[in-house]
Amino acid sequence: MGNKILILGKGFIGDRLAKELPCDVSTKRINSFKDADQIIEEFRPKIIINCIGHTGLNNVDGCERDIDKTLQANTFVPIILAETALRRNVKLAHISSGCVYHFDYSKDKPIGETREPDFYDLFYSRSKIYSEGILGQLAKRYNMLIARIRVPIDSIPHPKNTLTKLIAYRKIIDIPNSITYIPDFMNALKHLLKIDARGIYNIVTKGALRYPDLLDAYKKYVPGFTYETIDLTKLKLVRTNLILSAQKLQKSGFNVRPTKEILEECVKNYIKYS
Repeated sequence: MGNKILILGKGFIGDRLAKELPCDVSTKRINSFKDADQIIEEFRPKIIINCIGHTGLNNVDGCERDIDKTLQANTFVPIILAETALRRNVKLAHISSGCVYHFDYSKDKPIGETREPDFYDLFYSRSKIYSEGILGQLAKRYNMLIARIRVPIDSIPHPKNTLTKLIAYRKIIDIPNSITYIPDFMNALKHLLKIDARGIYNIVTKGALRYPDLLDAYKKYVPGFTYETIDLTKLKLVRTNLILSAQKLQKSGFNVRPTKEILEECVKNYIKYS
């Protein structure tokens, strides 16, 4: 015990961060303030990184089928942790989502952190908006950081890695989207913790990704791989497609890389770990 950082949750993001940071990890279930307070009492951290979240078993549609689990993980737990951190004078870094906006590609510019979330079409998005609304307000006065990720793409295979999913789907849409490159995300989070940043930050690459560009990079190393693009409307699925601004992160002193710069690196390392 005795590490400065305590990570809560051991899913895709929590597990990656736990291997990158000097930290303790707790996977204890949090149902109440008492549960959260006991965890802080046990580990005595200075920083809590909340990686607890529910995105559905296969995709976010699963959140519609398990409302209670989604509310507990995505809404109630962050609020409980915020109150516990506030009382214990501990910094809370909450891993949130950028899937909280409508986006009009014909007129909208990349969305900054000050715009009010407005995408209520998915229950997953609503559950994230609920918690972010409260934590965002608390962060104006207390030491809280809300780190938004979007379409996480990693250089290591994992069922939650968007690259892993795209390879399996083989049928993909062709719409520009903001992405979070996980190796850069971990460096950005370390940077934000080092400067004691507070408030909401979009942690995404600069610009946007079209999925065919990523899979074309993959095809260079796996020549037999094939895919096809399909019309989003034919999927008949409710989804967020949008571009977030990384200007605030850049202005904090972190070097935000362009999306096109990470593609080759990501694919080469992905194949190495496959």
